[in-house]
Amino acid sequence: MTVTDLVSYEDALATYDPVMGLEVHVELGTKTKMFCGCSTELKQDANSQTCPTCLGLPGSLPVVNATGVESAIKIGLALNCSIAEWCRFARKNYFYPDMPKNFQTSQYDEPIAFDGYLDVQLEDGEVFRVEIERAHMEEDTGKSTHVGGATGRIQGASHSLLDYNRAGIPLIEIVTKPIEGAGERAPEVAKAYVAELRELIKALGVSEARMEQGQMRCDVNLSLRPNGTEKFGTRSETKNVNSLRSVERAARFEIQRHAAVLSSGGTVIQETRHFHEEDGSTTSGRIKDNAEDYRYFPEPDLVPVAPAREWVEELRATLPELPRVRRNRLREEWGISAHDMQSILNAGAVDLITATVDAGADSASARKWWMGELARRANEDGVELAALSITPDQVARVTALVAEGALNDKLARQVIEGVLAGEGDPDAVVEKRGLKVVSDEGALGTAVDEAIAANAAIADKIRGGKVAAAGALVGAVMKATRGQADAARVRELILEKLGVEG
Repeated sequence: MTVTDLVSYEDALATYDPVMGLEVHVELGTKTKMFCGCSTELKQDANSQTCPTCLGLPGSLPVVNATGVESAIKIGLALNCSIAEWCRFARKNYFYPDMPKNFQTSQYDEPIAFDGYLDVQLEDGEVFRVEIERAHMEEDTGKSTHVGGATGRIQGASHSLLDYNRAGIPLIEIVTKPIEGAGERAPEVAKAYVAELRELIKALGVSEARMEQGQMRCDVNLSLRPNGTEKFGTRSETKNVNSLRSVERAARFEIQRHAAVLSSGGTVIQETRHFHEEDGSTTSGRIKDNAEDYRYFPEPDLVPVAPAREWVEELRATLPELPRVRRNRLREEWGISAHDMQSILNAGAVDLITATVDAGADSASARKWWMGELARRANEDGVELAALSITPDQVARVTALVAEGALNDKLARQVIEGVLAGEGDPDAVVEKRGLKVVSDEGALGTAVDEAIAANAAIADKIRGGKVAAAGALVGAVMKATRGQADAARVRELILEKLGVEG
């Protein structure tokens, strides 16, 4: 990889105004492919989920997946788009080994959804509106694996392997209008938009939208123009960026790279670029000097799609509460700040906390455990919170045991540790590990007496009015009971026995 000249981000924004365009591909969660009956199940043997239709063999005919069309309409409605009364598929012709038909069935000038918008909230609470140009239906390509090279790309590889299981899986491509006016916050807006779009897609139930698995990926188009001018600059297109952080980093890097080229008197080349996770850089992929001629023409083997207005309105009525509206409602119900809610969103904990509250926990306790101990464990294990082997019901049970006085926080952490280790539900872990709080007043009294007798000097200080010294005796009792005493009750007993008011 060659070293790319950059200017500082601040210097870039002092001279140039960024304009972005974001193209997001969402892989729909249908059971079968877009135009045939092949399964879309993941992680199957290579080329085991193919048929004459998705392989483009002569004489095979496609049939539109009705659930795919329904999902597209739901996405369009949620993005405040107009839904076409009549639209059709087109053939996008190009040759590449992972496209077995030598054309992609897509939509060209007649998308199913168009002219929408999505409001996104930035970390400081500012709301930025991203205009949507279109959302259209198409099919995914197969997967190429390049073998023998150092980078995993075709350059330098000794050979390539092709798996067509993914070819034909339904996609929705969502294309923004040029995003102007974001200024120095352009990378943040890009990240916030993709994050909000991902939450919306998940809320609709049309895709799991796992970016790390390629179920949702973003192409970041970026250009710069001198401040105060209107004409767009030459754009670059960073392809297939597959994480929220990477979307932000890609936009930021391209702003700095474009500015360096322009400031040195050079010319930005219109090209596709590859993003590199390891250092946040991009490198050239394919130069696009001229507009590509895909020779689009209407797909002759598919009838047009004409969604009945009644059906569209029925689907509109089924839309769930949209993510930003839901977050604002939950924030008010939970009594937390916008910053705290943003932290919960960033941690992927909104649904987990909500489910824990639904299972009987109070919201403060649910937030405490998911954003504290469990977030720490997820970070240590390098996984998302939802991947931890503990359920909201189990977390709610832990909070109930604490509220009942059966556990203190230290013991609760041990219970969570046991659940994560596969030792069973919280009650089973408590029983197996013997973790219940010592609530027998007689046993606690004996432990307090022993602590006072063993620490006579500290006891005298407490009697003399230095009540803060009671902490040392509380610690001694907690140690003697292996942390299984209620610290607040222990302190009360110590002061009672020493005749001191707390």
